Amino acid sequence: MNLYNDNERFISILSDYGFKVTFGNESDTRFLRRALQALIQSPVAIAKVEFIESEIPGLTKDSRSGIYDIACVDERGNQFIVEMQLSKYPDFIQRMKFYSFYRLNTLIRKGKYRFEGLPKIYCIGILAVNIFSNIADCHNIAVLKNEKGELIDDQTTFITVELAKFKKRLSNIHTDLDKLIYTMKTIHRANKPKQFPQFWNEEWLEAAIKELDTRAMTPEKRMAYEMTLSANALAVENENKKIQKVKTEAITKALNRGKLTIEEIAEDNDVSADFVLQVQQELSTKKG
Repeated sequence: MNLYNDNERFISILSDYGFKVTFGNESDTRFLRRALQALIQSPVAIAKVEFIESEIPGLTKDSRSGIYDIACVDERGNQFIVEMQLSKYPDFIQRMKFYSFYRLNTLIRKGKYRFEGLPKIYCIGILAVNIFSNIADCHNIAVLKNEKGELIDDQTTFITVELAKFKKRLSNIHTDLDKLIYTMKTIHRANKPKQFPQFWNEEWLEAAIKELDTRAMTPEKRMAYEMTLSANALAVENENKKIQKVKTEAITKALNRGKLTIEEIAEDNDVSADFVLQVQQELSTKKG
């Protein structure tokens, strides 16, 4: 999935920059408030949201820390955690549980370890790829229920959106949730006004789309966008270097053992035979 393309008019909402200027736009929360209402399927409009700390510090020297994409609270005290995931992540639900349980623990500590009157926590995961092979719907809301499907507790609610499962045609899109998902999936591919659906003129979506329009960028926003591109490119380069280093070390060990052919080593490490030969040549040079 190409999230940054100079030939496209609109930046993808799924990109770091796109997500930040839409969902994470602290100066204009119209889009975020309406999107959250649609995602949790609430009939009650969200009048106000306040962004809160999104970093989870390690509780002990060896414990895990973390950071989620967005954390905010509405005027009724409801807590929202929003996490975007573009690549495959088999343990994504475990990560959502970790984030929500930490938030719950924080609320309980602030209440001097009292459990009554706790606000609701909505942990929202937006995924570009599918993680539930046994569930057909792209949007799911999960709470604690018994074996009969009867509600036990909904203080913490897990919401997932698997964008790849959304197949609705434009003519069948009517709800805010459908409009939101459609926009997230298609905005970066729309270049001509005739491609724009009528609902993109709705205030909440129009506000977000304006932030994604490369033609409407101020010099300051263009600078921020270019810096994001640069940072992402550097991150990808560094990650590729790490992967190459790990593979080189594994190939080196395999070559030193001398039990596998060049082709077998290449297949085991998902590289070309030429790459294995290159590592072998470097090893010979060092030994020589």
